[in-house]
Amino acid sequence: MKKILNFALVLGLFFLAACTDLDLQPKSSTTASALFKDESAYRAFLAKVYASIAVTGQQGPAGNTDISSLDEGFSNYLRQLWQLEELPTDEAVIGWGDEGIQDLHNHVWTSANQFGRAVYYRIFFLISQANEFLRETTDAKLDERNVSEDTRKEVVTYRAEARFLRSLAYWHAIDLFGNVPFYTEESAIGSEPPAQGNRADIFNYIDGELKAIEGDMAAPGQNEYGRADRAALWMLQAKIYLNAEVYAGAPKYTECVAACKKVIDSGAYTLEENYQDLFIADNDQSKEVIFAIPFDGLSTETWGGTTYLVHAALGGSMKPEDYGVNSAWFGLRTTGAFVDLFSDISGDTDERAIFYTDGQTKEINAVSNFNDGYAMPKYTNMTRDGVAGSDLTHPDTDFPMFRLADAYLMYAEAVLRGGTGGDAGTALNYVNLLRKRAYNDSTGNITAADLTLDFILDERGRELYWEGHRRTDLIRFNQFSTNGIWPWKGGVKEGKTTDAYRNLFPIPSSDILANPKLRQNDGY
Repeated sequence: MKKILNFALVLGLFFLAACTDLDLQPKSSTTASALFKDESAYRAFLAKVYASIAVTGQQGPAGNTDISSLDEGFSNYLRQLWQLEELPTDEAVIGWGDEGIQDLHNHVWTSANQFGRAVYYRIFFLISQANEFLRETTDAKLDERNVSEDTRKEVVTYRAEARFLRSLAYWHAIDLFGNVPFYTEESAIGSEPPAQGNRADIFNYIDGELKAIEGDMAAPGQNEYGRADRAALWMLQAKIYLNAEVYAGAPKYTECVAACKKVIDSGAYTLEENYQDLFIADNDQSKEVIFAIPFDGLSTETWGGTTYLVHAALGGSMKPEDYGVNSAWFGLRTTGAFVDLFSDISGDTDERAIFYTDGQTKEINAVSNFNDGYAMPKYTNMTRDGVAGSDLTHPDTDFPMFRLADAYLMYAEAVLRGGTGGDAGTALNYVNLLRKRAYNDSTGNITAADLTLDFILDERGRELYWEGHRRTDLIRFNQFSTNGIWPWKGGVKEGKTTDAYRNLFPIPSSDILANPKLRQNDGY
């Protein structure tokens, strides 16, 4: 199957009254004992945990939401993760006037911001579902239900994947919010609300979880498309190690090098020949993508995900049909500062510079005017053969959360930062492989003297823009709040620095009120 997500109602599909309230109530009266008489329910339940990142409820694209306190269209996990990673940076502005949306680029968000609240709730909804899956798949539960040996073997891998997804969600939580509520399948349901975990302690928990489950994950490239394998686990390890100084106050660059080497040396993944093919309707064919969030116009309808990323980037004189969709949402563009990252090239030599300039100005005089700022139709609902996807509203384009190019760049950065186990020559080669693809030859290659940390930050922007990495990267390089300046940062045309406490988003005020054990982040 191209897509594994079958959105069956599984085990009642718990909702959260307050997002970290452990006293969860089921939406269905179906009991676990009745549900798991059919052993395929284990797979279906795991699919729902995966689906928490892609969709928002029990029917698409809206109408039966998993979390009733949120606007369902706005609250998509991936959409809001993307917005919090991209809109506060030089890579993206949005023209809309929804309450709180401009606050993200202006760096004036508060604990009442609906977009921060949405991703926070979605993160803990996924964590709660993963916890419940793990409670229902213990050896004792399987013994009680007399589960077959074949299913038991599958459940070992399912449990590892659930723990991976929970670790992924906790990574997003500590990256965005710092000290967050912490609870696992061992936490008693109906007890006290969870205590607030320390960011460094949760970092160590994620690290330990990933090490514990590594052997139970599918080998690189051997799992079904859309499910995590061992390489996805290594990528998550590399991510947390690269940012360990931010999360836990101590460097782990040697560990990052080792994790990247495992991904690269596995041989399971290779660079896509054409950069644009990573972001099209049949990008499930790519051998570069290590872990994708799958979307399908017929079976995963949502107003988030790549539906948002394709439509919102279109407007002005752009023709939606050229991008495989039926409408333009006149939303997303980029800043002149990001365009300038490509200033070492002439014209459109670097094929990663996917700018639409007809009728668009490079500089932004009014964020609300779509024609101010270059458009960037990086994601499209057209296939390699130039055919539109299966639906003109909801694209088939999958979101590449982890891909091989990022492993190359993380390896290079970790080596430059002093990580051992790698070498500068290999790092240079990996970077030049990306630039050779970008330029279609070796004219874009750099020398050893060019390979600096400043270059790496810019190259990560050129290679990985609009893939949900920029805020995290800028913070790691100390360029997000008190140092970096770009157009309209801080709400002024020329941009300005902002306070360091903006490196974290606030815990939503609704959860502070619901859980007396939580302490708000400084500055909010």
